[in-house]
Amino acid sequence: MFGSLFNCHKTRGYERFRVGSLQRILSPSGTDTFRFGPFYLNTQKRWKKPVVSAQTRLEDRTRDLRLDKFTSQLKKLKVVLKLQEMKSKWKGPFISVQRLSRWKNIVGLNVGIGIFLHKYPHIFEIFMHPRKRSLCCKFSQKIADLIEEEAKAIKESELLAVQRLKKLLTISTNGTLHIHALRLVKRELGLPEDFLDSILLKYPDDFKLVDLEIVALVSRDESLAIAKVEKWREDEYTEKWLSEFEVKYAFQIQFPTGFKIEKGFKETLKNWQRLPYLKPYEKNEVVRIRTCGGIERFEKRAVGILHEFLSITVEKMVEVERLAHFRRDFNMEINVRELLLKHPGIFYISTKGSTQTVFLREAYSKGRLIESNSISIVRRTMLDLLMLGRKNSKGLRSEKLNKETKQNIPCTDIHRFPVSGDWVIPILDQNLADNCADITTGEKHDTCDNGSICIKEG
Repeated sequence: MFGSLFNCHKTRGYERFRVGSLQRILSPSGTDTFRFGPFYLNTQKRWKKPVVSAQTRLEDRTRDLRLDKFTSQLKKLKVVLKLQEMKSKWKGPFISVQRLSRWKNIVGLNVGIGIFLHKYPHIFEIFMHPRKRSLCCKFSQKIADLIEEEAKAIKESELLAVQRLKKLLTISTNGTLHIHALRLVKRELGLPEDFLDSILLKYPDDFKLVDLEIVALVSRDESLAIAKVEKWREDEYTEKWLSEFEVKYAFQIQFPTGFKIEKGFKETLKNWQRLPYLKPYEKNEVVRIRTCGGIERFEKRAVGILHEFLSITVEKMVEVERLAHFRRDFNMEINVRELLLKHPGIFYISTKGSTQTVFLREAYSKGRLIESNSISIVRRTMLDLLMLGRKNSKGLRSEKLNKETKQNIPCTDIHRFPVSGDWVIPILDQNLADNCADITTGEKHDTCDNGSICIKEG
């Protein structure tokens, strides 16, 4: 009886499922479709073109391992400089490791602060506080000298910084820039920390403050309105005997190792190199996007502006997010990252670290800057000192021990320094010598076999 009821319930459930499936298939207003069964055996699926976006280009790009390695090294140097900047606001020549650990998330460390400090003995000096008996840290004299040398180099190249700012203001549409955007790239442009007072207000003949956060160019200098790429075009025209039609609007192209050239890519690149565009320092013509080839010309002008911006910087690189703050000033209402990824022969975006950094390819060779300056040389020396790691640290250990011995600073190494209780033996020896001196002259003393003093009558 129970078996017949179960079979009846099973049959009714199957019939309901079959009828409901046919209704969904035959109903014209139904949104759900039954994708299984004999009705869909011969149905063809529509082929969808793969989506090409900035994210897909970023994932599928050909990587430059040397620039990626250089970026990861720069990330560690930025952490060191942030720690030094925060420590400079703290009174005293040293700071406790416990307090440094509170700044771990602020500076962007993903490892313990103790591990990071012990990894770079050429940068940090760790010692035990003589009274509080807590671990303390201070920056080594080498890195302190290099930081001071960098500040000196920035101060000496003040006129070059003024020229960089005038170039950027000349490129801008209205001759103005937001100070907030300049503050974000002050290190890349070689500007001092107080550039608002030391540069903008110091040169009233060149700059003026329109608002609290906007700086304007007083007068346009035509001698500075020459792009960096124009020198390369002139060299290509004179040395390689290329026609003016080929090099007048061309850019230097350097593809990374392993870059795959697809069919028709060379012809497309050749046509793009010949495409005329409004150059960064030209203001007489207006780019019309809706005209024939207007979008391509507008994008090429944006490529020229970004190329000139990177050429102006000290190390020919900048973070992509900070470039986006100049879009309105330069009239580049486009996706900056997508534009950079469209031209892998001119720019390279490295994703190592917490941010994305764009490099100017022609300015680097084998991961190193080709044309160096006084600021970049000091920064490269800092990076080389950081990358030593624990190499050649034995000399630092001996110097540290000698310094602690002279200053009577307790050390945690108990095998090299006297421990508590060693002062007892010299006091006992002194008392024993005094007792021997108090013995009468008529008594003779000698040493017994067990090492003690024996008194003999004369």
